[in-house]
Amino acid sequence: MALRIQVLASGSKGNCIWVCSTKTRILIDTGLSGAEITRRLKQAGGDPAMLDGIIVSHEHRDHVNSVGIMSRRYDLPVLINEGTLGSLPPRITPFAETLIFKTGTTFKFGDLTIHPFSVPHDASDPVGFIIEENHTRLGICTDLGMATKLVVNYLSSCNALILESNHDPDLLLNGPYPWDLKKRISGKHGHLSNIDALKLAALTYNQNMKHLILAHLSETNNHPEIVESLFDKARLENEWFTLKVEVSSQDTIGSPVTL
Repeated sequence: MALRIQVLASGSKGNCIWVCSTKTRILIDTGLSGAEITRRLKQAGGDPAMLDGIIVSHEHRDHVNSVGIMSRRYDLPVLINEGTLGSLPPRITPFAETLIFKTGTTFKFGDLTIHPFSVPHDASDPVGFIIEENHTRLGICTDLGMATKLVVNYLSSCNALILESNHDPDLLLNGPYPWDLKKRISGKHGHLSNIDALKLAALTYNQNMKHLILAHLSETNNHPEIVESLFDKARLENEWFTLKVEVSSQDTIGSPVTL
Protein backbone atom coordinates (compact mmCIF):
# COMPACT_ATOMS: atom_id res chain seq x y z
CA MET A 1 0.00 0.00 0.00
CA ALA A 2 1.28 3.48 -0.86
CA LEU A 3 0.98 6.48 1.46
CA ARG A 4 -2.67 7.55 1.64
CA ILE A 5 -3.84 10.92 2.92
CA GLN A 6 -7.30 12.32 3.51
CA VAL A 7 -8.37 15.51 5.25
CA LEU A 8 -11.38 14.70 7.42
CA ALA A 9 -11.90 18.32 8.53
CA SER A 10 -10.03 21.60 8.29
CA GLY A 11 -10.93 25.03 9.63
CA SER A 12 -11.30 27.06 12.79
CA LYS A 13 -14.00 24.71 14.15
CA GLY A 14 -11.93 21.54 14.01
CA ASN A 15 -9.06 19.82 12.21
CA CYS A 16 -8.23 16.19 11.53
CA ILE A 17 -6.10 14.41 8.91
CA TRP A 18 -6.02 10.66 8.30
CA VAL A 19 -2.72 9.16 7.09
CA CYS A 20 -2.18 5.50 6.19
CA SER A 21 0.85 3.55 5.06
CA THR A 22 1.35 -0.16 4.48
CA LYS A 23 1.42 -0.95 8.21
CA THR A 24 0.47 2.22 10.08
CA ARG A 25 -2.73 4.30 10.38
CA ILE A 26 -2.69 7.59 12.26
CA LEU A 27 -4.71 10.72 12.83
CA ILE A 28 -3.01 14.11 12.83
CA ASP A 29 -5.01 16.18 15.35
CA THR A 30 -8.57 15.47 16.51
CA GLY A 31 -10.33 18.81 16.70
CA LEU A 32 -13.89 17.64 16.16
CA SER A 33 -15.97 15.59 18.58
CA GLY A 34 -15.07 11.94 18.92
CA ALA A 35 -18.40 10.92 17.39
CA GLU A 36 -17.91 13.18 14.38
CA ILE A 37 -14.33 12.03 13.75
CA THR A 38 -15.50 8.43 13.96
CA ARG A 39 -18.34 9.15 11.52
CA ARG A 40 -16.08 10.89 9.02
CA LEU A 41 -13.39 8.25 9.28
CA LYS A 42 -15.93 5.55 8.50
CA GLN A 43 -17.30 7.66 5.65
CA ALA A 44 -13.77 7.74 4.22
CA GLY A 45 -13.57 3.95 4.43
CA GLY A 46 -11.55 3.78 7.63
CA ASP A 47 -12.08 1.99 10.92
CA PRO A 48 -11.17 3.75 14.18
CA ALA A 49 -10.49 0.37 15.78
CA MET A 50 -7.69 -0.12 13.25
CA LEU A 51 -5.89 3.13 14.08
CA ASP A 52 -2.39 2.95 15.57
CA GLY A 53 -2.09 6.40 17.13
CA ILE A 54 -2.84 10.12 17.22
CA ILE A 55 -0.22 12.81 16.63
CA VAL A 56 -0.80 16.32 17.98
CA SER A 57 0.53 19.50 16.38
CA HIS A 58 -0.35 21.98 19.17
CA GLU A 59 -2.77 22.51 22.03
CA HIS A 60 -5.45 24.77 20.52
CA ARG A 61 -8.94 23.37 20.96
CA ASP A 62 -9.66 23.06 17.23
CA HIS A 63 -6.81 20.52 17.07
CA VAL A 64 -7.21 18.58 20.34
CA ASN A 65 -10.90 18.66 21.21
CA SER A 66 -11.37 14.87 21.32
CA VAL A 67 -7.81 13.55 21.52
CA GLY A 68 -8.37 12.16 25.01
CA ILE A 69 -11.74 10.66 24.13
CA MET A 70 -10.39 8.99 20.96
CA SER A 71 -7.29 7.76 22.79
CA ARG A 72 -9.26 6.15 25.62
CA ARG A 73 -12.10 4.83 23.46
CA TYR A 74 -9.82 3.07 20.97
CA ASP A 75 -6.79 2.50 23.24
CA LEU A 76 -4.54 4.72 21.12
CA PRO A 77 -1.18 6.22 22.07
CA VAL A 78 -0.94 9.99 21.72
CA LEU A 79 2.32 11.34 20.29
CA ILE A 80 2.90 14.84 21.60
CA ASN A 81 5.73 17.15 22.70
CA GLU A 82 6.22 18.33 26.29
CA GLY A 83 5.21 21.93 25.62
CA THR A 84 1.91 20.95 24.04
CA LEU A 85 1.17 18.31 26.68
CA GLY A 86 1.69 20.85 29.47
CA SER A 87 -0.61 23.41 27.84
CA LEU A 88 -3.62 21.30 26.91
CA PRO A 89 -7.07 22.69 27.74
CA PRO A 90 -8.78 21.27 30.84
CA ARG A 91 -10.31 17.78 30.69
CA ILE A 92 -8.44 16.70 27.54
CA THR A 93 -6.35 14.09 29.35
CA PRO A 94 -5.83 11.33 30.41
CA PHE A 95 -4.63 9.34 27.40
CA ALA A 96 -4.46 5.57 27.03
CA GLU A 97 -0.72 6.05 26.47
CA THR A 98 1.48 9.11 26.04
CA LEU A 99 4.54 9.06 23.79
CA ILE A 100 6.67 12.19 23.95
CA PHE A 101 8.54 13.42 20.90
CA LYS A 102 11.00 16.29 20.77
CA THR A 103 10.54 19.08 18.26
CA GLY A 104 13.31 18.92 15.68
CA THR A 105 14.12 15.26 16.37
CA THR A 106 13.08 12.61 13.85
CA PHE A 107 11.31 9.52 15.20
CA LYS A 108 9.79 6.31 13.89
CA PHE A 109 6.22 5.21 14.43
CA GLY A 110 5.36 1.93 12.77
CA ASP A 111 6.74 2.13 9.25
CA LEU A 112 6.47 5.92 9.21
CA THR A 113 9.41 8.27 9.69
CA ILE A 114 8.17 11.52 11.23
CA HIS A 115 10.04 14.82 11.31
CA PRO A 116 8.38 17.37 13.65
CA PHE A 117 9.62 20.91 13.00
CA SER A 118 8.94 24.20 14.73
CA VAL A 119 6.46 26.69 13.25
CA PRO A 120 5.73 30.27 14.39
CA HIS A 121 2.31 30.23 16.03
CA ASP A 122 0.89 31.47 19.33
CA ALA A 123 1.06 28.12 21.10
CA SER A 124 3.55 26.51 23.49
CA ASP A 125 5.59 24.41 21.05
CA PRO A 126 3.65 24.18 17.76
CA VAL A 127 4.96 21.95 15.02
CA GLY A 128 4.51 20.98 11.41
CA PHE A 129 5.29 17.48 10.21
CA ILE A 130 7.07 15.71 7.43
CA ILE A 131 5.76 12.16 7.26
CA GLU A 132 7.87 9.80 5.19
CA GLU A 133 7.39 6.23 4.07
CA ASN A 134 9.58 4.49 1.50
CA HIS A 135 11.03 7.83 0.23
CA THR A 136 7.57 9.36 -0.19
CA ARG A 137 7.18 12.62 1.71
CA LEU A 138 4.04 14.34 2.96
CA GLY A 139 4.30 17.83 4.45
CA ILE A 140 1.69 19.12 6.91
CA CYS A 141 2.01 22.77 7.82
CA THR A 142 -1.00 24.63 9.18
CA ASP A 143 -1.32 27.26 11.91
CA LEU A 144 1.72 29.43 11.24
CA GLY A 145 2.08 33.16 10.95
CA MET A 146 5.03 33.26 8.59
CA ALA A 147 7.23 31.02 6.48
CA THR A 148 10.62 30.82 8.20
CA LYS A 149 13.71 29.46 6.47
CA LEU A 150 13.31 26.32 8.58
CA VAL A 151 9.75 25.81 7.30
CA VAL A 152 10.81 26.35 3.68
CA ASN A 153 13.70 23.93 4.10
CA TYR A 154 11.49 21.15 5.48
CA LEU A 155 8.77 21.56 2.86
CA SER A 156 11.01 21.82 -0.18
CA SER A 157 11.11 18.15 -1.14
CA CYS A 158 7.54 16.97 -0.54
CA ASN A 159 5.45 14.82 -2.87
CA ALA A 160 2.28 16.21 -1.29
CA LEU A 161 1.70 19.23 0.92
CA ILE A 162 -1.15 20.24 3.21
CA LEU A 163 -0.68 23.97 3.68
CA GLU A 164 -2.58 26.67 5.54
CA SER A 165 -4.34 29.32 3.45
CA ASN A 166 -6.29 30.95 6.23
CA HIS A 167 -7.50 34.38 5.20
CA ASP A 168 -7.89 36.98 2.50
CA PRO A 169 -6.17 40.16 3.82
CA ASP A 170 -8.92 42.50 2.61
CA LEU A 171 -11.70 40.37 4.07
CA LEU A 172 -9.85 40.19 7.38
CA LEU A 173 -9.16 43.92 7.48
CA ASN A 174 -12.73 44.90 6.67
CA GLY A 175 -14.43 42.05 8.51
CA PRO A 176 -16.24 41.89 11.85
CA TYR A 177 -13.38 40.73 14.10
CA PRO A 178 -12.09 43.11 16.80
CA TRP A 179 -8.83 44.84 15.98
CA ASP A 180 -6.74 42.85 18.47
CA LEU A 181 -7.89 39.58 16.90
CA LYS A 182 -7.17 40.90 13.41
CA LYS A 183 -3.63 41.76 14.52
CA ARG A 184 -3.18 38.32 16.06
CA ILE A 185 -4.33 36.49 12.92
CA SER A 186 -2.22 38.58 10.55
CA GLY A 187 0.83 38.64 12.84
CA LYS A 188 4.02 36.60 12.68
CA HIS A 189 2.58 34.06 15.13
CA GLY A 190 -0.90 33.96 13.65
CA HIS A 191 -2.09 32.43 10.40
CA LEU A 192 -0.95 32.52 6.77
CA SER A 193 -2.92 34.65 4.34
CA ASN A 194 -3.77 33.31 0.90
CA ILE A 195 -1.01 35.43 -0.60
CA ASP A 196 1.58 34.19 1.89
CA ALA A 197 0.45 30.61 1.32
CA LEU A 198 0.97 31.06 -2.42
CA LYS A 199 4.45 32.51 -1.83
CA LEU A 200 5.35 29.53 0.37
CA ALA A 201 3.97 27.09 -2.20
CA ALA A 202 6.11 28.75 -4.88
CA LEU A 203 9.22 28.51 -2.70
CA THR A 204 8.69 24.84 -1.95
CA TYR A 205 7.30 23.55 -5.25
CA ASN A 206 9.31 20.83 -6.95
CA GLN A 207 8.63 18.59 -9.92
CA ASN A 208 7.88 15.65 -7.64
CA MET A 209 5.13 17.54 -5.80
CA LYS A 210 1.87 16.19 -7.20
CA HIS A 211 -0.71 17.32 -4.63
CA LEU A 212 -1.26 20.61 -2.80
CA ILE A 213 -4.13 20.76 -0.31
CA LEU A 214 -5.02 24.21 1.01
CA ALA A 215 -6.23 24.03 4.59
CA HIS A 216 -7.55 25.89 7.63
CA LEU A 217 -9.63 28.41 5.65
CA SER A 218 -11.43 30.97 7.79
CA GLU A 219 -15.20 30.85 7.37
CA THR A 220 -15.41 34.57 8.12
CA ASN A 221 -12.32 35.96 6.39
CA ASN A 222 -11.93 33.72 3.37
CA HIS A 223 -13.84 31.76 0.74
CA PRO A 224 -12.92 28.64 -1.23
CA GLU A 225 -13.55 30.40 -4.53
CA ILE A 226 -10.98 33.08 -3.67
CA VAL A 227 -8.35 30.45 -2.87
CA GLU A 228 -9.18 28.35 -5.93
CA SER A 229 -8.97 31.35 -8.24
CA LEU A 230 -5.64 32.50 -6.81
CA PHE A 231 -4.00 29.10 -7.07
CA ASP A 232 -5.50 28.23 -10.46
CA LYS A 233 -3.95 31.39 -11.86
CA ALA A 234 -0.62 30.54 -10.21
CA ARG A 235 -0.65 27.02 -11.67
CA LEU A 236 -0.87 28.47 -15.17
CA GLU A 237 1.62 31.28 -14.63
CA ASN A 238 4.19 28.98 -13.00
CA GLU A 239 3.46 26.02 -15.28
CA TRP A 240 2.63 23.71 -12.39
CA PHE A 241 0.78 21.50 -14.85
CA THR A 242 1.26 18.22 -12.97
CA LEU A 243 0.21 19.68 -9.61
CA LYS A 244 -3.31 18.93 -8.41
CA VAL A 245 -4.66 21.63 -6.09
CA GLU A 246 -7.55 21.01 -3.70
CA VAL A 247 -9.19 23.27 -1.12
CA SER A 248 -10.16 21.42 2.06
CA SER A 249 -13.43 21.94 3.90
CA GLN A 250 -14.66 22.31 7.45
CA ASP A 251 -17.89 20.46 6.78
CA THR A 252 -16.98 17.61 4.41
CA ILE A 253 -14.14 15.16 4.03
CA GLY A 254 -11.58 15.78 1.31
CA SER A 255 -10.70 13.56 -1.61
CA PRO A 256 -8.30 10.70 -0.85
CA VAL A 257 -4.75 11.22 -2.08
CA THR A 258 -2.48 8.26 -2.77
CA LEU A 259 1.26 8.72 -3.27
